[in-house]
Amino acid sequence: MLEIVEKLKKEFDAKLAESKSNDEIEAIRIAYLGKKGAVTDVLKSLKDMDAEMKKQVGQQVNVLKDEIEEKLRLQAKKMEEIKYQMAMERAEPFDFSIPSTQEIGSLHPITIVQRQIETIFKSMGFIIEDGLEIQTEYNNFEAVNIPKHHPARDMQDTYYLSNGQLLKTHTSAAQNAIMRKYGAPKPGEPLRVLFPGRCFRNENIDASHENTFFQLEGMMIGDNISISNLIYFMKVLLSEVFERDVKVRLRPGFFPFVEPGFELDINCLICGGKGCSTCKQSGWLELLPCGMIHPNVLTMGGIDPEKYTGFAFGLGLTRLAMMKYGIKDIRVLNSGNLKALKQFK
Repeated sequence: MLEIVEKLKKEFDAKLAESKSNDEIEAIRIAYLGKKGAVTDVLKSLKDMDAEMKKQVGQQVNVLKDEIEEKLRLQAKKMEEIKYQMAMERAEPFDFSIPSTQEIGSLHPITIVQRQIETIFKSMGFIIEDGLEIQTEYNNFEAVNIPKHHPARDMQDTYYLSNGQLLKTHTSAAQNAIMRKYGAPKPGEPLRVLFPGRCFRNENIDASHENTFFQLEGMMIGDNISISNLIYFMKVLLSEVFERDVKVRLRPGFFPFVEPGFELDINCLICGGKGCSTCKQSGWLELLPCGMIHPNVLTMGGIDPEKYTGFAFGLGLTRLAMMKYGIKDIRVLNSGNLKALKQFK
């Protein structure tokens, strides 16, 4: 029987060497490894052998089976390479330096602005994180100091799922998870994190409101972090994004997750502050709620508010893109209108 195994090996090698196509390779595989193949027949015959012969023949035929499978694989690969080479030789010469006549796609304006801001903050040592779009009610509200029945929830009417979770209404929903992920900052090494994301609210859609929009949130926590640090980072951000002087105003604002809280408004760049439908005729557009992180939020995030302070800001990426590119109606951004969106590079 051992002689038969050796004979099968020589016959297989000879036939494989003569094969010239994938069909021939497949036929050889079936002839040796198929249900009625020569190697398969030898394996079936093992049950009729004594223990010693079964051991010797079994080892040899299994080695042969593995060798056949590997040689078939290599031969098939070789055939593909030959086929490709022949196709390349028959192909017409092609000049890869010729400019493409096909229309090239472009990034969405929100994506362009987001990447620009991420680059700015990375240069200042910020980590980029990504918050979940589906959140628990705790992370979206309670963990940012908005308990049940708090009136602030009326301003963030959202979409609830059947399992009790919801579509996040703001990027602040990721604050608790990020604090717990990184823990208390080390001395002299403040925690600096930036987390952009898509948010959802049950809004009446108009020129400046959508039910789906993008925000970008950042926070910095460490020793002796103050409002001065917050103002510095905001000034750097706006000067880099708009590449020009922008008129802004900082006014007190209430947000449950910061204390004190501020509203950073930008002079409407659509109308130059004269008043239009985008800014609701006010000349100003709310762009960047910010403030010092509330001690309750730090505590729920596992950080001692007696040792550490921090600031947080939530930037409306959608509105920022509108101001940067002079887009008058927010509905254009989610419209899928390629004629309107392809102009941004």
